[in-house]
Amino acid sequence: MATPMQLFHTSSFLTHRPVSTQVKISSFPQKPINAPSLKEICEQGSLKEAFQELTVSSCGQNLPDFYPDETYVPLLELCARKNALSQGRQIHAHLIKSFAVCESVFLGTKLVFMYGKCGSLEDAERVFDGMRQRTIFTWNAMIGAYVYNGEPSRALETYWQMRVLGVPLDACTFPGVLKASGVLKSIHFGAEIHGLAIKCGFDSTVFVANSLVAMYAKCDDLCAARGVFDRMPQQNDVVSWNSIIAAYSANGQSMGALRLFRAMQKAGLDTNTYTFVAALQACEDDSFRKQGMEIHAAILKSNHHFDVFVANALIAMYIRCGKMAEAAAIFDQLDEKDNVSWNSMLTGLVQNGMYTEALQFFHKFQDAGRKPDWVLVISIITACGRLGNLLNGKEMHAYTIKHGLDSDLLVGNTLIDMYSKSCCLSYMAYVFDEMPDKDFISWTTIIAGYAQNNFGKKASDLFREVQLRGMEVDAMMIGSILPVCSSLKCMSQVKEIHGHILRRGISDIVLQNTIIDVYGECGNMDYAVRMFESIEFKDVVSWTSMISAYVNNGFANEALQLFHLMNKTNVQLDSVALVTVLSAAASLSALKKGKEIHGIVVRKGFNVEGSLATSLVDMYSHCGMLENACKVFNAIFNKGLALWTSMINANGMHGRGRAAIDLFNKMEEEKIIPDHVTFLALLYACSHSGLTNEGRRVFELMRYKYQLEPWPEHYACLVDLLGRANQLEEACEFVKSMQAEPTAEVWCALLGACQVHSNSEVANLAARKLLELEPENPGHYVLISNVFAARGRWKDAEEVRMRMKGGGLKKNPGCSWIEVGNKVHTFMARDKSHPEYDEIYQKLAQITEILEKDGGYVAQTKFVLHNLLEENQKVKMLHGHSERLAIAYGLLKTPGQTSIRITKNLRVCSDCHTFCKLVSKFFKRDLIIRDANRFHHFQGGVCSCGDFW
Repeated sequence: MATPMQLFHTSSFLTHRPVSTQVKISSFPQKPINAPSLKEICEQGSLKEAFQELTVSSCGQNLPDFYPDETYVPLLELCARKNALSQGRQIHAHLIKSFAVCESVFLGTKLVFMYGKCGSLEDAERVFDGMRQRTIFTWNAMIGAYVYNGEPSRALETYWQMRVLGVPLDACTFPGVLKASGVLKSIHFGAEIHGLAIKCGFDSTVFVANSLVAMYAKCDDLCAARGVFDRMPQQNDVVSWNSIIAAYSANGQSMGALRLFRAMQKAGLDTNTYTFVAALQACEDDSFRKQGMEIHAAILKSNHHFDVFVANALIAMYIRCGKMAEAAAIFDQLDEKDNVSWNSMLTGLVQNGMYTEALQFFHKFQDAGRKPDWVLVISIITACGRLGNLLNGKEMHAYTIKHGLDSDLLVGNTLIDMYSKSCCLSYMAYVFDEMPDKDFISWTTIIAGYAQNNFGKKASDLFREVQLRGMEVDAMMIGSILPVCSSLKCMSQVKEIHGHILRRGISDIVLQNTIIDVYGECGNMDYAVRMFESIEFKDVVSWTSMISAYVNNGFANEALQLFHLMNKTNVQLDSVALVTVLSAAASLSALKKGKEIHGIVVRKGFNVEGSLATSLVDMYSHCGMLENACKVFNAIFNKGLALWTSMINANGMHGRGRAAIDLFNKMEEEKIIPDHVTFLALLYACSHSGLTNEGRRVFELMRYKYQLEPWPEHYACLVDLLGRANQLEEACEFVKSMQAEPTAEVWCALLGACQVHSNSEVANLAARKLLELEPENPGHYVLISNVFAARGRWKDAEEVRMRMKGGGLKKNPGCSWIEVGNKVHTFMARDKSHPEYDEIYQKLAQITEILEKDGGYVAQTKFVLHNLLEENQKVKMLHGHSERLAIAYGLLKTPGQTSIRITKNLRVCSDCHTFCKLVSKFFKRDLIIRDANRFHHFQGGVCSCGDFW
């Protein structure tokens, strides 16, 4: 019967594996060769020269006796070091042809070791299984091969097989088995091996102790790892220190790792590459920047800065600290950059939001003649997505297809995200459909892609498909689908998902905050409040979400009260929270509250820039303090487009159309490119300042110079501008010339102009179109009814109001706010809910009497658009308007010479406008009133609007 080795000799292992023609080995005669010279060449590391010397030696004459162990072992070790699998197989083939390898346990062991190091487990197993005799070294080599090639379970199986056969252990057995236990996080098995090491007396062997430290660290038992380290009889082994420092770093114990590093330095031990790499890995974020720089200084003193591994660790440390300039400096100093160096730099640029620089760096990478791997490809695709750079993204997609990387799951998911952020949904869907394997991230990413691009129905359908497939929905996917529910205003689906979250117990703080947002956006404040109150440990996002929900649903007072409560907690404020609450102060024109928030911004040391600067300008302008808005604006060095637009809008609100145009011209000089919103603010400013010609010019500038297609709001603004200037004919022609069908905003603007200038024919057309387009908007019915009432068409007006009531629609009642002391007081028309209403009405009667007696005030009952028979009823209605109650309260509660600031949700009527002018004159008080259209500054009997609003 053939022996296992003979079967191995005749197997397909040799017959089907041709020997490389690059290096030929002749048949060796059974005569000695000059082994020492070959050994020296192998030690020098030249594989080519070693094979050449072997060929020359084998062809020589009169050589001494031949010893295969001495000849081939150095060669096999060299192949293992060089990862030269092909050459290793050649040596093995020749050994089989020339010698009885199965008789040499030593050579067989070296072959197992070589194949393991070269990544060929199949070949290692064949040699191992073909050996009739094995020593502990053979078993150790096989265990090591399994561990080295990522097969820890098979390593442990081999270990148990060895134990069953009764093979005696040596110290070298333990590192491989312990490493396998660590990879599998099998602490019970690792502890059992530890006990065996103690029993065998190997636990005090340095390399066994180091392996124990590493095993416990990988099993997340840092106490046990430290215990092994502290019990070491000698504390001067560098590898031991490196092991424990690396253990602390890997387990997130950064300060512990750095303390050990300092202790090692104080002990006078020589540090090496592994020491510095482990210490640098402990510097996990910007808070460790100082320690990282100290380690960098130590590296420079020790001349390790030329080591590519240390350099890569330094680059990674500076990237984690956000110091890309320092990372780039180290990268540029490297003479030999490996893939880790390039990938670290590129990934770091992407992680730090430097996407343009990442693409530029990629071009540099290509110029160096290097080919990207999948890690680098993912980073570049991510950068393209963040920049919305579709062209470069498609190029990278083509590269992945060409090199077979498109089937990689991570690459596919990144491509989906890139196309989503580039608003290219057809390609996004194509990538998703073509992916051979999809994981949960794939589904979550495409659902989020459709949701973020306002394809809520498609996102919702995919979410349903995920559920039908029986996939477990997690917090991330729910976080992606919830905003879709808010955009679709689908309250039933929100409740359904919320119920699913509660049943599965998958809620976290991020998801809870999102639910507050969604309930708020759907207008269900009761559910939003209940969700907020149910969160035990609220973070700044929780508070901000609830404040935002209040603001967006018209509960600005409640938003300010909640912010006051938040400020009493230990929650650290951020800029988003401040921006949100500033919008609440702006909506109420609550100047004192706004100033308090500004004070917090200054005291807390926030940088007043970006959205925070814009919000401050917006708040001051909405509170009637244009001079303060200008101060904030002028103090900003780098002004963005949003800030310029906000300041242009501020001037427009206060009737300073010329100033708004001047500001726009300065913005153009600064090379800031305006957008649609900028032009809308500018047209608004022209409209409310009667700048008809300037408005026309701005509209043309937008279309032809900046190539911006007007929105319906731009058309409506220009129609309003022409209508206010009594150029109804031109306004009508403009509406007729629109390429797109006029929207409700346009017809509403035209109808408003008809109300002012009494054009029945155009009014009828506009009213009909308005009700056809938006039959459920109560504001349109009110406007149409008022137009008819102003013309004395009471029957038509009543018919419109009845139609409105029949549809279940309600008019927004007139409402005014005034800030007195530290509280915002709200007044409705003819309101008697205020606790001091008796005093307020007495004061208002006193004011009216003085204005009638000394100012000649006569109520203009023609502005009462109700068909009431009694004139005194009309007078009472005018006297009960909400802004008059607020004025009376302001005169009661504020000291003399103090300006009275009032906000109103509707347009100030002409009679109240006259009333306010007289109050400012006879009571010597400046009135600053913000209505639905603009600001009115009443001073000495004159209004800043010039009676044009």
